[in-house]
Amino acid sequence: MFRLKHLAIDTLSEHVIFIHEDAVRGGNLGFRPLDRVSVVGIDAATGTTHEVTGVLNFCRNALINADEIGLSEVAYRDLALAEGSDVRAALAPAPKSLDLVRSKLEGKRLDQSGFDEILFDVVRNRYSKVELSMFVLACALQTLDLDELVALTRAMIGSGTSLRFQHKPIADKHCIGGIPGNRTTMVVVPILASLGLTVPKTSSRAITSPAGTADTMGVLADVALEPRRLYRVIESAGGCIAWGGALGLAPADDILITVERPMEIDTEAQMVASILSKKKTAGATHALLDIPVGSTSKVRSAQAAQRLEQLFRAVAERIDLVIDVVITEARGPIGWGIGPRLEAVDVLAVLRRTPGAPNDLREKSLYLAARILELVGGYSPGTGYRAAQQALDAGKAEEAFARIVAAQGERPLPPPAQFCHTFQSPADGRIREIDCWEIARVAKQAGAPANISAGVRLLRTVGDIVAKGEPLFEIHAQSSAQLEMGRTYAESHAAIFSFGF
Repeated sequence: MFRLKHLAIDTLSEHVIFIHEDAVRGGNLGFRPLDRVSVVGIDAATGTTHEVTGVLNFCRNALINADEIGLSEVAYRDLALAEGSDVRAALAPAPKSLDLVRSKLEGKRLDQSGFDEILFDVVRNRYSKVELSMFVLACALQTLDLDELVALTRAMIGSGTSLRFQHKPIADKHCIGGIPGNRTTMVVVPILASLGLTVPKTSSRAITSPAGTADTMGVLADVALEPRRLYRVIESAGGCIAWGGALGLAPADDILITVERPMEIDTEAQMVASILSKKKTAGATHALLDIPVGSTSKVRSAQAAQRLEQLFRAVAERIDLVIDVVITEARGPIGWGIGPRLEAVDVLAVLRRTPGAPNDLREKSLYLAARILELVGGYSPGTGYRAAQQALDAGKAEEAFARIVAAQGERPLPPPAQFCHTFQSPADGRIREIDCWEIARVAKQAGAPANISAGVRLLRTVGDIVAKGEPLFEIHAQSSAQLEMGRTYAESHAAIFSFGF
């Protein structure tokens, strides 16, 4: 027997169990690091048996004693026994659904029951990070056909709860990502809310980017809304911009993201299933999907964009979701800022109609809002843009955004990053393109999104004519070390900006 110890270690939804190496040797337990182990105990108050399984880690110092079993944050929560309780440990079998993952890796098809079984175990944290990676790679390396993609999407929808609204239609939008600074959601949602649409927008945190919409909105307001609170926000403000991970919507997707992020994997199938399951579980009846196309974006060609559009439309029809898809050009970032705080500053500038606000962010937001109004809001083709423009220029969208922020819980804008370095243009000419991937990497090297004030601020953008030596962009960082990392990366990738006449 061991005594239970709560170790406040965040393992990103993975059950991790800690045992002292002396206990293994002294007790002849036969455990090895990374074994799957079950921890079992009895609740003294109710007499019920509680059990959790997880990946075993050995400890050689005083973090735990030889007579203790330590559990990571999520494992301790799921075991639900008091610290100090008597528990026992034993080797545990792997989930049977792992056989299905292996069969997919071998090229076999999975049906609805197969995906349901896998994601059932995923949301109960029965998969280690290695096993989650195996599933992600199986879906990436062995292409899913349409029936499999629909099954995966439905399994994600069924893995958690869904929001329900009394009235319809319910509007939503999503960009597939890959374009730094593209915070159109935070402009579009208040425009739509000011015109009477209900928009329960749920967004993710950054996967492979310097900021996700939830990261940027989180600079200005609380985004971790549980369902009851979200309903109150919608009732008072007509819309929200919340982090989906706090709502239990398609939680299997959130868990899979924990391995997709470090692997920087975001395949078409995973993208379609992730996005449409989140739209459906957020209660949307109608959604607009933005697919940016450019030589350095996620989607590099018109043909690839059209193929992705067809996938979105085919799956959306099967799950009873009305969508519109727009394919937009991407020759560089949208807005001036890249990183949570810097992007929030851009959003506020557009909503407040501040001189010098990024016009590309304003115009793309108006275009997307117009398409949604014409899809959902009873506006005939060609009339949505003027309605959106009037709502923005008259200050109605700014007022709607203020209501959303107040309802979610306003946060003061944090100060700028302490350290800044300016890069000069290496050549004369017109900026033809900015490498989205590489400029995002500069921002990430500088500390974004973990440090919310870190990132990159563009001083010139696509289409501008610059002279050699003219200021081109700034790197913002919270420490001199991260500033140096960002600067070094930028200097070693001199072709981030492409010039011509």
